[in-house]
Order: sequence, then C-alpha cells, then structure tokens
Amino acid sequence: MANIATRRSARLSARSISSDSKSDSISVPPSAPKPTSRGRKRKAALDPPQDGLNGTVDEGLAAKAPATPKRRRIQKKSDDPPPATPTPSNVQLIGEPAQAFETPKPKPAAVRRLADPNATNATLLSPETSRVVTRHISPSKASADQVTTTNILEEACKHLISVDERMKPLIEKHHCRVFSEEGLNEKIDPFESLCSGIISQQLSGAAAKAIKQRFIDLFDNGGRFPHPSQVATCTIERLRSVGFSKRKAEYVQGLAEKFTSGELSAQFLLDAPYDVVVEKLTAVKGLGRWSVDMFACFGLKRLDVFALGDLGVQRGMAAFVGRDVARLKSKGGKWKYMSEWEMREISRKFAPYRSVFMWYMWRVEETDISTLE
Repeated sequence: MANIATRRSARLSARSISSDSKSDSISVPPSAPKPTSRGRKRKAALDPPQDGLNGTVDEGLAAKAPATPKRRRIQKKSDDPPPATPTPSNVQLIGEPAQAFETPKPKPAAVRRLADPNATNATLLSPETSRVVTRHISPSKASADQVTTTNILEEACKHLISVDERMKPLIEKHHCRVFSEEGLNEKIDPFESLCSGIISQQLSGAAAKAIKQRFIDLFDNGGRFPHPSQVATCTIERLRSVGFSKRKAEYVQGLAEKFTSGELSAQFLLDAPYDVVVEKLTAVKGLGRWSVDMFACFGLKRLDVFALGDLGVQRGMAAFVGRDVARLKSKGGKWKYMSEWEMREISRKFAPYRSVFMWYMWRVEETDISTLE
C-alpha cells in the first residue's frame, strides 16, 4: 500500500510540472480596451496605430490612418473704417524742404514773386547743381489785380468761402502753411521730393523717414540728399541695404537716370503745363497718379490739383456735405464714401484753388461745421 501511494504522488507531481511549463510558453493576449468617451476616440484617431505586441508602429496602417480635417477660421468682418491713405503725414516727406548746409545767417526777408494758381509756384533746386530755379517776374510789372506769393493764400481762402460758407470755420481754425508766403519760399529739390514719394509707399511715416535717412547716409555727400548721378551709378544690392525692396530700389534708380539724362529737370517741372507734367511723371516706373498729384501739390506748390483717388479726401468730402461717415459700410471689399464723379463735380466749383480745398478736406472731421448746415 505504501508503494502504491508513493507512485500516485509521483504522477501528480509530474502532471503539475508539465502544466506549469506549458503555461510559461503561452503568451497571454492583452485585455480588450475599455470603451472611451467621444473625445478620447478623436484623440486615438490622431495617434499612429500599433501592432499590440511590442508597441511598434505599423507603417502601412499609419499611412492609411485618416487625418483629422482642419477647422476653417472664419474672420469676423470689422465695421471699423480702414485707415485713410497716408496723407497728409507721409506727404510731409514729399514737401520737405531741401537741407541747407551753410553758415547760419539771419533769416532773409521772403522774396515776393508773382504767383499763378495754374503754374508751379515752388522755389526749386536743380538736383545735380543745387542751382535755384524759380519764376523770375518782377512784381512791379504786375497789374493791381494779379496775385503774388504774399497774398495768393488769402485770395484762395476768399474764393473757397465765396463758393461755400462751410469753408469759413475750417479756414479760421487751420492755417494752410504749405501755400503761405513762407511755404512758397522754401527750396524744394524735385528729385528728393519724388524719391520721398516712392520711399513712403505702403509704409508708416516713421518707417519711411528712417529709411530715407539711411538712404542719405549711404552716400558721402555731407548729409545732403544724393545727386541723381550718384544714385544712377549705385548698385541695386547697395540700395537694398538701406531697407528698400528690390522693386523700390529699381524705381529710385530709374528716376535718377531720368534726371541724369535730362529727360526730367527742375526747369521742365517749372515751365511745363500740368497735364504734360502728369504724363511725363506717370511714365516713370513707381510713380502712379496719386504720387504725382501729391508731388504737384506739396512739391511744386501748384494750387489747382485734386486727388480723386485719396480715401482721406473722399471721407472728408462726404462729411463736408453732411453725410454720417461712421455709418457707411464697405461695398464689395472696397470702402467708398463718395463716387469719383461726385467728388469731381463738387471740387470743380473751387477751381483754380482745388489744392487748398483738398488740404482742408483732410481736416473736416477736426472742425465742427454743423452750425453752418
């Protein structure tokens, strides 16, 4: 009996050992994943799939995994009006007088000259020689009814008020220095003025001023604005070093070549009729109609210029005729306070002093004119 019990115990021990060795060779499959929330499912779809055994990524499955589409961002349309065209802040560069590097002297008395609202009234400097070019007509030969640089602004303001009484508070509050006797006697370098117009395109006033100063410092010219011949022979790469885009560098150099060749000159800009000036300058790459109008007004001091394409003037005119510009909305992605046809018809009455009228339209919203409506 004892032998039988011993043999039975040995068989049971052998079965136990065999069962344990078999269980060691079998890998236990991973437990099924628990249901996840909707948010977790979305996250799991973004993760690359794995083979479930060793955590490695199955590249074939990962390539087929659908990507979650990106949400489209809908930009909220703003009801705020867009910024006005860069006038008259940027245009200050265009009308900036040429710097004089001379021994300080007492300020001379203003030179009294005949003035003509349909002509250039500025005191121009030849860009290459700095020779003064201006209208040499003695006031003593003028008849009593002709205007001079001393009284042309006064005559212009009288005419504007006679056309529309609402101009009176504007004129009383704001002094239009650009067409005053002092403004008309400032010396203007037309090459510098036109270059400034190109430099200021699509820039803030501060940025344009900084780039202009770096442009001046680029040339060994004693701090003066460079001559056209210096710019014409400068490389595009060197011009770009001051902050110009490639296109602006080409525009400035092309303009310099026009002055160097004699195609443009201070004398031509003084003598030519306005339509000829516009045709000649708009043919220069980089000078559009707005830039030429601003140069004619603030650089050449012509008193009968009107920029139909200026958004600031357009807004000012709409307010001037009594429209609530704050309620006007964008149409087709473009802001329109008033049509060009209407602007032309209204401004026509203020000829031959439309430059002065335009200057005051920039300041309409700074002055209460409602009492005269």
